[in-house]
Order: sequence, then C-alpha cells, then structure tokens
Amino acid sequence: FFFLQVLNEKKLQEVDSLWKEFETPEKANKIVKLKHFEKFQDTTEALAASTALVEGKLSKNLKKILKKIVAKDAHEQLAVADAKLGGVIKEKLNLSCIHSPMVTELMRGIRSQIEGLITGLPSREMAAMCLGLAHSLSRYKLKFSPDKVDTMIIQAISLLDDLDKELNNYIMRCREWYGWHFPELGKIITDNLTYCKCVRKVGDRSNFASSDVSDILPEEIEEDVKAAAEISMGTEVSEEDINNIIHLCDQVIEISEYRTQLYDYLKNRMMAIAPNLTVMVGELVGARLIAHAGSLLNLAKHPASTVQLLGAEKALFRALKTKRDTPKFGLIYHASLVGQSNTKNKGKISRMLAAKTALTIRYDALGENTSAEMGAENRLKVETRLRLLEERGIRRISGTGKALAKTDKYQNKSEVKVFDPSGDSTLPVVSKKRKIQEVDEQDTEVAVKAKKFKAEMKEGTAVEDGEPVKKKKKKKDKEKQAEEEMVLSEEFPTSPIIEPCCLATYVALLFHYALFMATFVCLQNTEKKKKKKKKMKDEGED
Repeated sequence: FFFLQVLNEKKLQEVDSLWKEFETPEKANKIVKLKHFEKFQDTTEALAASTALVEGKLSKNLKKILKKIVAKDAHEQLAVADAKLGGVIKEKLNLSCIHSPMVTELMRGIRSQIEGLITGLPSREMAAMCLGLAHSLSRYKLKFSPDKVDTMIIQAISLLDDLDKELNNYIMRCREWYGWHFPELGKIITDNLTYCKCVRKVGDRSNFASSDVSDILPEEIEEDVKAAAEISMGTEVSEEDINNIIHLCDQVIEISEYRTQLYDYLKNRMMAIAPNLTVMVGELVGARLIAHAGSLLNLAKHPASTVQLLGAEKALFRALKTKRDTPKFGLIYHASLVGQSNTKNKGKISRMLAAKTALTIRYDALGENTSAEMGAENRLKVETRLRLLEERGIRRISGTGKALAKTDKYQNKSEVKVFDPSGDSTLPVVSKKRKIQEVDEQDTEVAVKAKKFKAEMKEGTAVEDGEPVKKKKKKKDKEKQAEEEMVLSEEFPTSPIIEPCCLATYVALLFHYALFMATFVCLQNTEKKKKKKKKMKDEGED
C-alpha cells in the first residue's frame, strides 16, 4: 500500500488539462508526493488485498493503515477511485472520502508516472510484480466467478449432441457390417443397444442355437432369432471379422453407458442452476437455450420473442428477405408442451411458453431463491391454456364458469334468382286469357250492331259519318255487302283474344339482320377497293 498527498489543489480543478501536469516525473512530483508506503509480505497477501479492493471490501491491512492516517490527519479528505469502497471507509472509520471525475483523472496520471513517484523499485521488478499479480487475480476471478458456472452446462450439452451423432454412425456401421453375415437379426431386434449386446455375446450366427441370450432378449424373440439363424441367407465371415465387429459393439455399449451418465450429470446441474427453466421446458431444451445464448445471464437479457425464435435465426432472416411468413418457433419447438399441441395451436402455445420461460429464466439468473415453485405454476397455466385450446371451447365469464358456451353451427343458404324477360319490353302486356263473360258480351254486341246496320241498308236509311247512304243497283249489292262485312269485321273484331308478339325475339332478328347487312356492305367495299388497286397497278405497268 502507498498513499500520496496532493501539493497543489488548484491545478486539480482544471480536469481537462490535468494530464499535462503528469507528462514527466518532475511535473508529477510537483503535484503529489509519497506520504506512506507499506509492502506486502508475499503474493498471497497481495492477491487478498487486490480481490478485496475489486469487490469493494475493506481488508485488515488497509484498515490498520487508514487508522494511523486518521490519527494524524483527520481533517483531510481521502480521494477514492471506487465509490463503493469510499462508502465502506466512511461508514467504518468515519473518514470523509471524495469521488469525482477529477479523482479519476488524477489516478490515471499517477498510474502513468508510478515509477517516478515511488523511488527504490527497479522497473523490471515492478513489471514482473504487476504481471504476476494480474495472473493471480485473473485466475481467482475465473475460479470463483458465479457467471462461469453455466459453462459446464454448455460443454455438457455440446458433448451430448456429439455423442448422439457418433452413436448413430457407429450403430449404423455395426448393423450394416454384421448384416452381411446375419441380415435377419436386424429386422427381429429393433433396439440398437440390445442388438449390439446380442452380437457381442454370441458372435457367429451358428452359435445362436447353443447360446443362452434370455438375459438380453425375451423368450419369444429369442426363439425367432434361433429359428432365423438356422435358415439365414447371410454370407460366411472369418473369425477375424467377427472379432472386429465385437470390438465395435463394445465401443457402442461404452458410449451409450457414458451418454446415460452424462445425461444424469446434466440433469442435476440444470436443476441446481436453473430449476424453474428445467421445469418449464426440460433439461435438454433449457441447456440448448443457455448454450445458444452463451450464458444464463445473457439468456435472461433476451425478451420473450427472442427466446421463442432462438435457433431459427437463419429461417427468420430468410423470411424477412423474401417477404414471407416468419417462423413461429426455434429450439423451444422440442419442448414437451409444444409437442403435445395440435398443428394449429403450436404457434400460440410456443408464444405463451416463451413468455413464461423468459420470466423463469430471469428468476433463475437474478433471483436468490432456488426453488422451482414459480416454474411449476407457470407450467400449470400453460397446460390449462393448452387444454382450453384443444377443447375449442369458450368458457363463460359470468355464472359458474364451468359450462361451455353454446354456439349454433353456421349454414350457408344460397338463393338462385331467375331473370325476368318481361323487363325487356316497353309495351303494355295484354293477358292471353280473358274471362268468359267478357267474351260473350262482346260477341252479342257485335252481332246486334251488324243486324241493325243491314236492316238500315235495305231500307235506305243508314247513316255513315253523318251523311245518308244511298241505295245502289242490285248488281253491285253482293260486292258492297262483302266489302261492308270486311269493314265491320275490321271495326268490330269477332275474336276478342289477342296473341302478343315476343318483342325480344323480334329485336334479336332485327339485330342479326342489321349485322348481316353491315358485313355484306363491308365485303363489297373491300372487293371494290381491291379491284381499284389492281386496276391502278395495271395502268401503272402500261
């Protein structure tokens, strides 16, 4: 420890130009001077004092030295680079401390000229001492850092994924290799680990008849394997080939056992570090989320929407670039709650699960309680929501809240409208059928008028248009009578029923006729033009 006393406080007020006073050791000695110096006994003591200062605590040695200074200069202020440490010193020793931008600039200048301010220390020894202390302090931080505990989870889940890939490759190679010798065994035994144990115990297929594999296989499957071994279509292999296959089976069994052990280790670590996250999404999904974010603290800084899409960044940016629908889930898709839901409800459940998972992550990363009660409550809420979506029911807000709302099924009723052709005609429509009484009355009136007019014509007293009609010769009586009957039939029609003409049909015929005439006229004009052009061309050639 060393303490420096400020000689000229006026120059410290100019913070922007304070660095000029520490350009050389001579200038620095004019601003501050060494007041007290005390060396450490060993590196361990120096490391303990450094860690205490970093954490804002007051070590025993520093406390003793400050008490000596307080006894001598109790009226002076102590400049401190760490405000937290200054608060501790003021609380325990009742010593006034100051922390400001001026103090920060002063500390920077002192560090740059430390060799000139403290005499009697060679530069090599000073550099070696600082390097050794820095290494020790870094080692201590790495060892006891609470943020680095989840590093074990990241490494464990990465190793677990690598083991799964290697196991799949080894098992596929083992089945294909031994399948040349005994191909029927692969169809009878579907479990990979049981297959490798059976091959390791028996070896050649001819040994199945005399071998007892009841500790590996059930009785029914054992009988099927022995029956298939007698009639197998596989090729014969040498003893050296069987030994290599057995060695590969040993590797598969060892890796499978180690994977089981690693999974148990990962499960215990997840329950210790992030119990609520583990309850919400499971050990594997939670560990993958932590590994993808880098640490549990980094994952706690992400919002729920980011947690929902972690692992699907490539699909997200591709969708944004091509202006298509964005993905609804990433790594959280492998959670059990999302897997239980239907295809239509997966997006809703993943969104709700991500929101609750973000809360549990922050509770695990920043909270002091290590219980998993919060995760269990949130999981129950998501399960209740999933059950409601699966039932497709909307519960009543009022009343008991247990009965489901009744909704009528929607049925589409289509109405076919027929075109009314009567709207095309502008003439008044006369009914085709009239009443029988009207027809009879008209017939009688016409007959009476016709008889009366004939009688008047015979007597010569008939009047037409206000003038008397003269009686003519007998030769022309029959012709006149016929003409008069025609006139009477026109003026007083005997048939009262009128047949209306369909105006729409008539208009259509006129339209077609006009179109035909127009086409005919156009053809004639084109022929005339062709003849005229041909004639002009012939005259030009002449």
